[in-house]
Amino acid sequence: MFESLSERLGGVFRSFGGRGRLDEENIQAGLREVRLALLEADVNFKVVKDFVDQVREKCLGQDLIKGVSPAQQVVQVVHDQLVELLGGDTATLNLKGDNPAVIMLVGLQGSGKTTSAAKIANFLRKNREKPLLAPADVYRPAAIDQLVTLARQLDMPFYPSTIQMNPVQIAKDAIAQARADNANVVLLDTAGRLHVDEPLMEELCAIKAAVNPREILFVADAMTGQDAVNVAETFNERLGLTGVVLTKMDGDARGGAALSIRSVTGAPVKFVGMGEKLSEIEVFHPDRIAGRILGMGDVLTLVEKAQAEFEADEVRELERKMRKASFDLEDFRNQMRRIKKIGSLDSILKMIPGLGALREKISQANDVLPEKEMARTEAIINSMTMAERRNPDILNGSRRQRIARGAGVSVAQVNQLVRQFEQMRKMMKGMMGGKGMPAMPPGAMPPMGPGGMPLPPGRPRSSYTKKRKKREKRKKK
Repeated sequence: MFESLSERLGGVFRSFGGRGRLDEENIQAGLREVRLALLEADVNFKVVKDFVDQVREKCLGQDLIKGVSPAQQVVQVVHDQLVELLGGDTATLNLKGDNPAVIMLVGLQGSGKTTSAAKIANFLRKNREKPLLAPADVYRPAAIDQLVTLARQLDMPFYPSTIQMNPVQIAKDAIAQARADNANVVLLDTAGRLHVDEPLMEELCAIKAAVNPREILFVADAMTGQDAVNVAETFNERLGLTGVVLTKMDGDARGGAALSIRSVTGAPVKFVGMGEKLSEIEVFHPDRIAGRILGMGDVLTLVEKAQAEFEADEVRELERKMRKASFDLEDFRNQMRRIKKIGSLDSILKMIPGLGALREKISQANDVLPEKEMARTEAIINSMTMAERRNPDILNGSRRQRIARGAGVSVAQVNQLVRQFEQMRKMMKGMMGGKGMPAMPPGAMPPMGPGGMPLPPGRPRSSYTKKRKKREKRKKK
């Protein structure tokens, strides 16, 4: 998401780095590159013009701050303007008022309405709401079955509509069922078309008039770029959109739709879909997205993802085991799986300020990507019995050969994993004079070492210093 734009803007700001002062000439030259970067990211040309004009005006009218470089000032101005362009404050769903609150999802066929309905329902349930899914698309083959299947995967209540029913009646009956089931939110998945047509709009207007939805969310495929913005403008004119959901943002390196849609329609982006899993939907935070675009990272989103995957009790238990050096391969496998749920190493590095550039270095330095290495490590552990995971000391030669065959790796790779694990355990026992590890802060995870193995925080400096001194003596001799 926004990868090409982020790289291009990074080059522009580096060009400002060597300048001692800001004047109209070098600001004009830099903003010319900003304009090209935004246009290449498929941002609406009117939006680009207004954005560049506002940045120029603020840069020229700003006094240089002592101790702050011109480049840093330009970055700050662009950041503030990006936040404003993306909507300013974070827009949340309006669920206030009488229950149930109806959320109507609209958009063209294939934009991801059905999957987005299930994702939003899952998000709401995690926030202690009681949603009900209502399939009202009676035209697309298997549209109702798709939403019912997703509802059953989530163990979510749904209204059992059929293709013979009228969409307006489905909406009314779903609300009645929600009241009976004490559900406080109804997510209405409406029909779409391959293009905007009058019958579609008339049906959507009829549903809106019948149920008076609290939210009308336009679902758009972010990869369609300006087409999505133009279609959203048409829907907004007829229905009065209250928000936008952008899907497939993980597959769009440009991000033009996200940067244009608020300015063109006035409707804020409320959610972005970041993958195929039903948990992969994020609240759209303009300030955080602006930080990602400008390479400032997004630590808050990373922390929220980690908190969602790591329970406080589990973290405390892990800390207890590591302090006593009783952390075993079963514990390690469980932690690896949770880390993978947060995202790939690549996506995590992007969210940490200053580490975005490490992604290329890691991929260049390693023939095997960290994700593949972790997958191989997990495969080896999966091939072990529970007894072997709990007590790696029993792994003799024949057991290691069986594990290697089961994981599809060499015995040497199994030996490497076991050896690294043993080194880690010895390091734990040697920490703080054999008293175990120092306490980790709540929610902290051990850093990952070679082969995907966790390294305990705060390496024992004394042992490493002695080894280094011995090596230096040998070299002198």
